[in-house]
Amino acid sequence: MAIELAPYLTMDGNAREAITFYQQALGAEILFLQTFGEMPDNPDFPLPVEMKDKISHAALNVDGAEMMFSDAFPGNPPKLGGMLSVCLTTDEESKAKRIFDALAEGGQIEMPFQKTFFSPGYGMVTDKFGIMFQIFTKGASEYK
Repeated sequence: MAIELAPYLTMDGNAREAITFYQQALGAEILFLQTFGEMPDNPDFPLPVEMKDKISHAALNVDGAEMMFSDAFPGNPPKLGGMLSVCLTTDEESKAKRIFDALAEGGQIEMPFQKTFFSPGYGMVTDKFGIMFQIFTKGASEYK
């Protein structure tokens, strides 16, 4: 599979409003939308009540291109330069890990590359130029 790149916008609590705006302004259609409340419970990271209806992940189709969104988690507001990241997608976990490690050289790991409930391999890294990448592996996760 070729690598896919998509803009990923992290909003300060108004992702739903932004999604509606881009639906109307760009003629976009919702491909996927999930709230934090719809995610599996994680006792290591309890979900604040006010986050249940906020967007954990959404994807829009804009005339064949994909645009993604989420709301920032409380206590971790978007910072200058961090509201937009590049989501790099592949269906090869080893390729995703290799790219993650290469981008981490001289950069900063935001979330280690690991299995999650939504991906067999996912991580976030800010490269040495200050560009944040979300490295996503397509496929079923065996996350428990």
